[in-house]
Amino acid sequence: MSSISSTPLAPKQIAAKQITILGAGAIGQLIYHQLAKANRQTAERLNFIGKEAHSAIIPLKFTALDGQLSTRHAKFIGLEDYAEELANTELLLVCVKAYQVRAALSAVLPYLPADAHVLLLHNGLGPHLDVQPELAGRSLSLGTTSQGAFRIDRYQVKQTGAGLTQLGPFIGAELSEELKTLLLSNIDQSTWHADILPLLWQKLAINAAINPLTAIHNCPNGELANLEYRDTIHKAVRELVEVATADGLKLELALLIERVYQVIGLTAQNFSSMHQDVYHQRQTEIDAINGFVLERAKAHKIVTPYNQDLVEQIKSLEAKYRS
Repeated sequence: MSSISSTPLAPKQIAAKQITILGAGAIGQLIYHQLAKANRQTAERLNFIGKEAHSAIIPLKFTALDGQLSTRHAKFIGLEDYAEELANTELLLVCVKAYQVRAALSAVLPYLPADAHVLLLHNGLGPHLDVQPELAGRSLSLGTTSQGAFRIDRYQVKQTGAGLTQLGPFIGAELSEELKTLLLSNIDQSTWHADILPLLWQKLAINAAINPLTAIHNCPNGELANLEYRDTIHKAVRELVEVATADGLKLELALLIERVYQVIGLTAQNFSSMHQDVYHQRQTEIDAINGFVLERAKAHKIVTPYNQDLVEQIKSLEAKYRS
């Protein structure tokens, strides 16, 4: 890993309202670069929540889809400055893994103003329900992105794929028009939806069908077009639709199945995030994908054997390298 030099922050005047990013992984850094390119004023409003004691300015390298290289200097807020710096946060973008959301958000919520808006952007579902009691009245929006990004080094990201980013309100006051316009004008192919949950369930169906199977069978997405996987894909998605219906959401099974196979075809050469997590022996997001289906199924006393089996197989793989 290359060495990174950081620059201590200089004392500053009264701070403008900030857009703070929690999670400096591939997606967090990608979103930062997309927003920072808007203009200098926007770039100056952006910062990351750091993990070090002291705040610093850190150079972030970015490779766009067209191969263009750029470097932007981002502010990382140090632990000792949380109280002062986070008090200026207008929007908190949470870009950590699903299983990290609750703990990561709980650590910074006490420092956020009462009117700060929180936006979750991660795979799967579940954390949006887990964090509700801790928001203390703060507004919450949700989102999902199909953009691809790869972290080459700690502070170096390459965009690997274009894709839709869908955002929308969940609880509390809706995001201000100014911030909404800022997001939609700069995050590629992004849209705002008054009813975001059906779209998140649709994305969940795609992930629930593709992610665990590619991890279990150690294969790229395109392999799932083979007939041997057809029954599992159809049954797992059918179970998800039944659970979503019990949760008050109407999803069209035939359209979801068609969409799953479209994604399999469009991303045939790609390896899913869960495949990569298992391949690199990392914790997966299975609990927020098929595991969320099981959780909601249990609440409605619905039996979901196919999703149950997929969860158990992934947990078994994880246990082999996490024990």
